[in-house]
Amino acid sequence: MDQASTRRPRRAVRLLGAAALALSLTACASVEFQRDTQTSGTFVSKGFAFTFLSIDMPKRAIDIARENASDARQPNTVVTEAGVWPYLGWFDWMLDIVGVRWATVSGTWGFPPE
Repeated sequence: MDQASTRRPRRAVRLLGAAALALSLTACASVEFQRDTQTSGTFVSKGFAFTFLSIDMPKRAIDIARENASDARQPNTVVTEAGVWPYLGWFDWMLDIVGVRWATVSGTWGFPPE
């Protein structure tokens, strides 16, 4: 084997590692609030995470979405729905090797009028 043929696999591994690191540092989140009354409303928070070898980077997408809603510091925040996509049931292990996850958390906030 010559040196050129042994360099190619190493270069590919380094490139894959660099891509995984770059994606892991680019998790993102968003939150949207809608006011129904002066003191209450609804919210939708979304989070995104990169999965590599069953490790979610920087953390699980559902945790990113929940923390994003919590960081908004709205009073009496109650989560009514939460979901992660994609979820493939038994085949979900394939996404644990290399994949991405999106999570959505929605609910209510504030104190509705009596």
